[in-house]
Amino acid sequence: MQTLKPKSESRPFCFSVKGHVKLIRLDIINSVVTALFLIVVSVLALIPETTTYTVLGGVFGLAASVFSIADGALIYRKLLFNPSGPYQKTDAHDKL
Repeated sequence: MQTLKPKSESRPFCFSVKGHVKLIRLDIINSVVTALFLIVVSVLALIPETTTYTVLGGVFGLAASVFSIADGALIYRKLLFNPSGPYQKTDAHDKL
């Protein structure tokens, strides 16, 4: 009786469909961690209010954290509404 050999050749992680989804999830996690780090650093910069440049740095850090949160939200929205691939737009009369 012959035994089946396991498939020796496999696709790399980044070339599979699920690999891209996992990379997007990692990007969402990266955006959240970045936003949390920027918020902590910015709030710590705003507490002493020693110079104008420190306050400006804190404000720009908070703005960057808002942009990072928006980036994570947009990526999550893309993953939620488009989990498998590009959206193919079809007209209503093509469906009939």
